Amino acid sequence: MRHSLKEIAASLGAETLGDASLVVDRLAEPGEAGPADLALAVTPKFADELTASRARAAVVWPGADLAALGLDGAIVAPRGRFAMAGLTALLDDDSAFRGLTGQHASAVIDASAKIAEDVVIGPFVVVGPGVVIGPGTRIGAHVSIGAETRIGAGATLHAGVRIGARVRIGDCFIAQPGVVVGGDGFSFTNAGPSNVERAMRQRGDAPLDPPEDGRWHRIHSLGGVEIGNDVEIGANSTVDAGTIRATRIGDGVKIDNLVQIGHNVVLGPDCLICAHAAIAGSSVLGPRVILGGKSGVADNLTIGRDVVAGGGAVILSNIADGLFVSGHPAKPTQAHRAEQKALRRLVRGPERE
Repeated sequence: MRHSLKEIAASLGAETLGDASLVVDRLAEPGEAGPADLALAVTPKFADELTASRARAAVVWPGADLAALGLDGAIVAPRGRFAMAGLTALLDDDSAFRGLTGQHASAVIDASAKIAEDVVIGPFVVVGPGVVIGPGTRIGAHVSIGAETRIGAGATLHAGVRIGARVRIGDCFIAQPGVVVGGDGFSFTNAGPSNVERAMRQRGDAPLDPPEDGRWHRIHSLGGVEIGNDVEIGANSTVDAGTIRATRIGDGVKIDNLVQIGHNVVLGPDCLICAHAAIAGSSVLGPRVILGGKSGVADNLTIGRDVVAGGGAVILSNIADGLFVSGHPAKPTQAHRAEQKALRRLVRGPERE
């Protein structure tokens, strides 16, 4: 996909330096860029790599010296990562769906399904009864879509995605390979008090005796999942169906790979959930909450708007609006860091602080 620097800059609303007619084929890191590449050198720390490369064109930081960097042309990006969003969208060759058109002959589609005319359906896809799929949607190989599910316009379901029954999905949804939406929640009960209940009552004062009935009885998930517009879910992540009401994912939410969203969870708009994070059943996260990698949220909690949880944080109680929390159990990051420093002083002694 060949583009001139002028065309690329216009799509980004950015300025050019030097020869804007230069044509590039692809993006490249500064140290690996050749004459036909557009090197991504969005901060001064890449200057040495860029100077040593064979690149003629690059995306550079404001104030960059074109001659000193050995470039013939450049695009100026005041905010590098934001420019990368536009650049990668422009230069994406969409290889996952290359050559796919119409409905593949091997797809199994229930006669009662309502599918827009331009929907692309790959090999071995299964679409259940009562499904509705909006225009511009693309469905990769081996995807299954359960009964009475509705998917809006412009969705992209990559290979191996599983969408359960009674799921509602808005427009511009993206599911990476292996995503599962609408599986049963992890919800079980005992006929009598469970070991968890008994342990909490005893507070560890004595070993637990065997329960009268230790068998687990399934609580079925009847509520489905509701997903808003412009939501993306990463590879092998799961969103469980609600028990009675739906699990709800707000507009603009972005979920990384290998994330677990439990039954009845509510995610407010524009939350960002990083890899290996897990949210237990019935917890509610406000708008724009960010959960760092490997973080966790216990069940039945309320996390306020604009909360940021650092990597590995374990949230065991409600969190007020706007806090940055860390640690296990999670607490305001300043307090967590102070505790860590105090512990180090206990180990090392004040003379080594």
